[in-house]
Amino acid sequence: MTASDSRPLTATRHFPPGFLWGAATAAYQIEGAAAEDGRTPSIWDTFARTPGKVFEGHTGDVATDHYHRFRDDVRLMAELGLNAYRFSVSWSRVQPTGRGPAVRKGLDFYRRLVDELLAHGISPTLTLYHWDLPQDLEDAGGWPHRATAERFGEYAALVADALGDRVGRWTTLNEPWCSAFLGYGSGVHAPGRTDPVAALSAAHHLNLGHGLAVQALRASLPAGAEVSVSLNLHELRPLTSAAEHIEAVRRIDAVGNRIWLGPMLEGAYPQDLLADTAHLTDWSFVRPGDLAAVNQPLDVLGVNYYTPTVVAAVRDGDTAPRDDGHGASAHSPWPGADGVAFLQPPGERTAMGWAVDPTGLYDLLMRLAGEHPGLPLLITENGAAYEDEPAADGSVADPERIAYVHGHLEALHRAITDGADVRGYFLWSLLDNFEWAYGYAKRFGAVRVDYATQTRTPKASAHWYAKVARSGELHGPDAR
Repeated sequence: MTASDSRPLTATRHFPPGFLWGAATAAYQIEGAAAEDGRTPSIWDTFARTPGKVFEGHTGDVATDHYHRFRDDVRLMAELGLNAYRFSVSWSRVQPTGRGPAVRKGLDFYRRLVDELLAHGISPTLTLYHWDLPQDLEDAGGWPHRATAERFGEYAALVADALGDRVGRWTTLNEPWCSAFLGYGSGVHAPGRTDPVAALSAAHHLNLGHGLAVQALRASLPAGAEVSVSLNLHELRPLTSAAEHIEAVRRIDAVGNRIWLGPMLEGAYPQDLLADTAHLTDWSFVRPGDLAAVNQPLDVLGVNYYTPTVVAAVRDGDTAPRDDGHGASAHSPWPGADGVAFLQPPGERTAMGWAVDPTGLYDLLMRLAGEHPGLPLLITENGAAYEDEPAADGSVADPERIAYVHGHLEALHRAITDGADVRGYFLWSLLDNFEWAYGYAKRFGAVRVDYATQTRTPKASAHWYAKVARSGELHGPDAR
């Protein structure tokens, strides 16, 4: 509860009728079956096999074996009272080279998954791209090259043609900031490149790919289908109200947030972003007509939020720390924002080292509601990693996760009360899984996975969240 929210902690929050209560996953993190039924390597398969890139050399080859266990996982979702499930499609499982016709077995897996969800009354929310670019397309240049955006539009059409009759909610990209700037800037994510110009070019072509995919989806999907994108927008706080720190916020906001919101929602890149990066590139990769293609109407905007970001200006002679919560690297994921330091606020942290601050979610939602009135919002990821350990009886108590989710749902409810049109909440994540460069060392799941046996055990947070999902009411963190 914040100072401006005087309601007692015991008050029950009722969410709007029809509110989506879901959980989210991503293909490479859970599916496994990395070489089955025609699937070929993605950039994450390659990156995970590069020595020193992923914790202890972990890979997603098996992950949580969802490819073979999806029916059990869907039944588990139903038992937990979820009415929605957000998953991603593996591009290289459907279209192994990123070009040409789809592989029937790959599409059939997603047909079976969607049919199982519908049979259990769970609404599928499909994400086309969650970071797993086919390696063939990376070999041809990857996201810094325009052709990848064009291939993405074609891939979107293939998936829409196959699943458009049974999936009503579609997302083009998940967190394109990570794809561009962690993948091509700092190199801590696949494909591991460290070129700021390539990162900016990748950002533009991700924007363009989004626009082309929206066009393809609109051409194939029935009326009433919802089309969105999921952005990990950064809720930025200056160290103090000093002008230099406010300027640091502006620079990070340009390359972290408005680089997506500008083209996608307004049809233009921010002029200050272009000025900040003029010493790196003239942006000649933006061709006439591109911004009109990017600026496609959306039915909803997906928001991923975990923690706020505190920034400060660095004075001459100081070294700018890069502790921005996205992994250590000698290379910056923030082109055009030299001289900005990232600081850790005091207080509670998750196992990722991220500050727990639900007020950041409230502030971000109110910003979006104010800047883009009339655009519905959807929380497509929110959750926390903690050091969960099973008790002797196999149960898993995770009170920290319950408190984290409870606090963020309180902030979300307050935002709705104050006018933000938020339609649903997807917990990250349904299952413990492959956590990218952290391998299997970090556990975000509401359901514990024993990776040796693949046994699933709902944690206390899963049972608590199930009560919220079934009732549509936010009960106290001690409710069972």
